[in-house]
Amino acid sequence: MSLSSLGYFALLPVTALCYYLFPRRCQNAVLALASLVFLGSSLPDGPQWWVPLAALAAVTLGVFFIGRALPRSRRKKALLWLGVGGCLLLLAVFKYTNAVLPVLFGPDIGSLCFPLGISFYSFAAISYLVDVSRGDIPAETNLLHFAVFTGFFATISSGPICRGGEVLPQLKNPRSFDVSRTVDALRLFALGLFKKVAVSDVLAMYVDQVFAGYSTHGGLSLLAAAAGYSLVLYFDFSGYSEMARASGLLLGIRLPENFKTPYFSTNFSGFWSRWHISLSSWLQDYLFMPLVWGRWTSRLPIIGKKVTKPPMISSVAVVFFLSGFWHGSTLPFVVWGILQAVYRVGEELLHQKLGKPKKKAPAHTVWAKRAAVFALWTLSLVFFKMGSGADGKLFTVQDGFAYLAGMVQGLSPARFAGEWLADVQAGFYAKPVMAAGWLVFIALTLALAFWLDWRRNFACKNRPAEQMLASLSPRVRWCVYYALVIVILIGLVMQSGGLNAPGFAYANF
Repeated sequence: MSLSSLGYFALLPVTALCYYLFPRRCQNAVLALASLVFLGSSLPDGPQWWVPLAALAAVTLGVFFIGRALPRSRRKKALLWLGVGGCLLLLAVFKYTNAVLPVLFGPDIGSLCFPLGISFYSFAAISYLVDVSRGDIPAETNLLHFAVFTGFFATISSGPICRGGEVLPQLKNPRSFDVSRTVDALRLFALGLFKKVAVSDVLAMYVDQVFAGYSTHGGLSLLAAAAGYSLVLYFDFSGYSEMARASGLLLGIRLPENFKTPYFSTNFSGFWSRWHISLSSWLQDYLFMPLVWGRWTSRLPIIGKKVTKPPMISSVAVVFFLSGFWHGSTLPFVVWGILQAVYRVGEELLHQKLGKPKKKAPAHTVWAKRAAVFALWTLSLVFFKMGSGADGKLFTVQDGFAYLAGMVQGLSPARFAGEWLADVQAGFYAKPVMAAGWLVFIALTLALAFWLDWRRNFACKNRPAEQMLASLSPRVRWCVYYALVIVILIGLVMQSGGLNAPGFAYANF
């Protein structure tokens, strides 16, 4: 089950109905039961069906009891490392075993089932343990509350990564139905569903065709598909995040924002403060800051030189390298992480050499910077896409570099038009008139999506998306509502899979 599936459209309102009709002391029990139903619907077929349940139970129970013991323990640091190390070990086993086993034992070895969303609830559990050990939050003493925090159905598959200090206090207080909050939730859910099924999924139909057969395509097709994938990933993940936040709002739980119009950023520092915010802030608080400010000494291997603290710039590089390694076990993800490190470190070095840019720059300079950030980000996402695969195929680092090399070859508009039509016809629409309809639909939905982001960034100063929608004049707002409903329905029909549309990209991480 995904948040854009027919099953979820039944689960969420039934959960909300029970949640508000039952006595308030039962609210967290309702959330726990709904989370079990959600997870149960996503269990794999076959003998490993129990693995996702066991992984979530291990993290939930282990971290809960370690967290309770931390405040009164005399060996607080050792206990903290036991909990954090256990979460990381479990995560490493599931993320990297399938990459290592074929190398050691051959390609015929079986694979280990990957639990849904293990990265997201493991990171939430780690941040909880660190916050408790620092005394930033009290240890949770109610197992039901903690189980809802780690396994909440709206966030378990793709986040956002929640902090105990944000969510656990909300679970302690009874929540009541609120009309205005419910309206905001419905607005936000519709916007997220629009981004997912009417923009990302429909555009991905073409992008996957090109990536799967990239070696036979000219440069303009490869450029179009690479830029298209940047949009696919953004609208997929931001759409999910908004649907997750909307689900929480409907139930009286406020979840953190995960995206703030990142494609309007003028540098990579700003980009990463607006893209996958819950992960970026997690890496900053629990990895970057300890590296920069922590008091520790290490001896470098072989040469034996002592290092008291790593410089800030090298800490930035380490954080982004590990971010790439976290996203996947294959080398393309590592290259993607290295490129992010190069972008951020290069930016810092430029600032040190030339000084920080002026806050008020000419409009053409600002837009040139935005275009440069988007172009560099798109180039790096070629490796991200190669690691993720396309049309059931997985690719290598060599494929990524070959793709980049192909971007500057065969730059013929006529060839691009022919390849585009062939890809659309081979992939999903055989008749040229239907292919033209697909192109018009994509142009209209992208125009609407970017207009909404434009308004949120400039008119609303990046306030939450539901507030941006509420700020529209009544006439415009209702036009937007009708447009969202219409293009969502058309998008579902165009995919042929209807409400069994593809799942969200980040559920694989």
